[in-house]
Amino acid sequence: MKKHNYKTKVEWTGNLGKGTLNYKSYERQHTISVEGKYQEILASSDPSFLGDKTRYNPEELFLASISTCHMLWFLHLCATQNIIVSEYVDNATGVMEETKNGSGRFTEVTLYPSVKIDSSDKINLANELHEEANKMCFIANSCNFDIGHHPNTFV
Repeated sequence: MKKHNYKTKVEWTGNLGKGTLNYKSYERQHTISVEGKYQEILASSDPSFLGDKTRYNPEELFLASISTCHMLWFLHLCATQNIIVSEYVDNATGVMEETKNGSGRFTEVTLYPSVKIDSSDKINLANELHEEANKMCFIANSCNFDIGHHPNTFV
C-alpha cells in the first residue's frame, strides 16, 4: 500500500503576556503553515469559543477540506468520462453538535456543487459522478458521518 506523509506547522500567536492563566487571559489566534508554501493561513477558534471572527477556524477548514477533496475527485472523474467542466462552485454546509462537556463532533456535511458542463446529454452522468467522487475522496473516507450531495449541473 502506498503511503503519503504530510507535515504542517501550527503556531499559537495569542499569548497576551500571561499565557493561559485562565480561559479569558489569552487569544485563540494562530497561524497554519507548510514549509515551502507561499502564504500562511491566519486562524483562530470559532467566535462561540472566544475566537476572532475575521480568521478561519478549524471547523471551516475541515468543511473546506471535504469540499475541496470532493471537487478535485469530481473534476478528475469528469476528465476521464470526457465531460468538460468549465465552472465549479460549492457552497458547502456542515453541522457540528456540541456536547455537555464542551466537546463535539460534526454530524453532517452537505455539498451543493454548481457545475457548468459542455453538453446537456451528460448532465445525468455528471450528477452520478458526485457519488463516485465521494467514494474516492480521501477526506470523506476519513469521516464517521455521511456526506450529502445536492448538485446543480447546467450547460
